[in-house]
Amino acid sequence: MAFEAEVDGYTIMLDSKKENGEKGAGPRPKPLAMVALAGCTAMDVISILKKMKVDVEDFNVAVDGTLTDEHPKKFTAMHLIYEFRGNNLPIDKLERAIELSLERYCGISATYKSALTLTHEIRLM
Repeated sequence: MAFEAEVDGYTIMLDSKKENGEKGAGPRPKPLAMVALAGCTAMDVISILKKMKVDVEDFNVAVDGTLTDEHPKKFTAMHLIYEFRGNNLPIDKLERAIELSLERYCGISATYKSALTLTHEIRLM
């Protein structure tokens, strides 16, 4: 069940769950769908905040996904959690950067929004 995928010259191992008797040589495909969304929007948000001259000390994007119970198990929702650390971070600019990413720049979010519910929240650390 382990497969190698080449993406932009990088090799990524994909595998099934260890519980299925596999080696666990890499992530399963569905979590990578959430990673794609997190990576796309994270790059946008940081780029936009730099242009807004907002100094973020630390930044993380987590994604929770909801799957159907029946096969094919597909996502019905994804919830993004944007975590920021820094001094005097302007919440309005953080929200605007996220909005611009999700509504205008992130092609992954644009694709997913046509198939599932996409929500988000901001957490200041």
